[in-house]
Amino acid sequence: MSTQTEDSRPSQLSANGHTSPTCWEEDGFINRRLPKELILRIFSFLDVVSLCRCAQVSKLWNVLALDGSNWQTIDLLDFQAAIQNYTVEKMSERCGGFLKKLSLQGCETVNDEALRIFAQHCNNIEELDLSHCVKITDRIAVNLSVHCQKLKSLNLSSCPDVTDSTCYNLGVGCPHLSILKLAWCSQISPKGIKAIAEGAVNLHTIVLQGCPNINDEAICDLVERCRKLHVANFSGCRLVTDNGVKSLCQNCDQLEKVFLSQCTALTDESLKHLGNYCSSLKVLEVAGCHMMTDNGFNVLAQGCTQLMRMDLEECVLITDNVLTYLGTNCPRIEHLSLSHCELLTDEGIRSLSLGVCATENLRIIELDNCPLITDFALEQLMVCQALERIELYDCQLITRAGIRRLRNHLPGLKVHAYFAPATPPQQVASSGRRPCRCCVII
Repeated sequence: MSTQTEDSRPSQLSANGHTSPTCWEEDGFINRRLPKELILRIFSFLDVVSLCRCAQVSKLWNVLALDGSNWQTIDLLDFQAAIQNYTVEKMSERCGGFLKKLSLQGCETVNDEALRIFAQHCNNIEELDLSHCVKITDRIAVNLSVHCQKLKSLNLSSCPDVTDSTCYNLGVGCPHLSILKLAWCSQISPKGIKAIAEGAVNLHTIVLQGCPNINDEAICDLVERCRKLHVANFSGCRLVTDNGVKSLCQNCDQLEKVFLSQCTALTDESLKHLGNYCSSLKVLEVAGCHMMTDNGFNVLAQGCTQLMRMDLEECVLITDNVLTYLGTNCPRIEHLSLSHCELLTDEGIRSLSLGVCATENLRIIELDNCPLITDFALEQLMVCQALERIELYDCQLITRAGIRRLRNHLPGLKVHAYFAPATPPQQVASSGRRPCRCCVII
């Protein structure tokens, strides 16, 4: 029996009796019509899954799809459970110096050895996300500092074995580092922060959320050298006080986002420092800072008129005055969380709506567990034409009728609310027979 060549492969017969080209012939047609450079350019717009599928079409497409130039950005979040060490090693060898952005977020099996090979092959990496890679240790920073001097962004959040040694090596070997995220790395101390600040002077984003050892000393050492900070996240760092915030504000006047939620030692003094020194502030989160009062927010609102997002959840001492300050001075607010601020009333919502809603910027407002808010507050929010979502869980004076009127006025609005049943559900007397599961569901 004679074998068929590529050109003599049979075509498929269509319903009308004419021949139609097979997939093989269509592939050959594309390859003849389009130069390899153009196919390669088309492949550069595909995601990881699509590239792998194209690589199985033909030998030519396999070569082009797996070309390193198509693998400059790789995000493996959707495959985190399946990623093994050999996967990272093979990927590193194939991509080589082309790879600039890699996310291995949540790849819990990846260890230091795989990342050592990665660092050796991919020395042009600029953005690396290793958050929740729980098996990595300080060895990764040693390899990055030796081979990856172009690194600009590194995320090591929730890597429990990372210590101050990582900060030291990054400070020495990665001078271009501008974004560093170490959230929930419980072994990081002020010494580590000082080490990173001495080398990465261009740092503009630092995330130390949930690091229990971070205190005022760490902040002072950081801002003494890193004066270009735009984003600072110290949420959950309970050792941080007003003095640390003062140092942050006085040295970093370009701050745009500050996260201080659950820093329970903070008072109005911190808000005043932000208001006096940080006129560019756009995002502020101080949820759970229960000692902050109207006086501090008055100074903040007057000085930070560019605010767009605020989280004031569980700031239990604030009153309607705060909403008056924000409505008067901060017309650009888009997202405002006031949950568990139990002293707020309808009058405060009215004051807010007269200012913020008049500019049609407010998109999200959260009012969970505000027991004094009534349907009258919802009527005031009807002027907020940009409003997309409102949270009303456990607002006992809000009624279904009030929500219905608000939604009739703003038909695209998403309302999240919960109404406890007025009376307990009626108990059905047992007949002695146990109904089948289908009867219970119906």
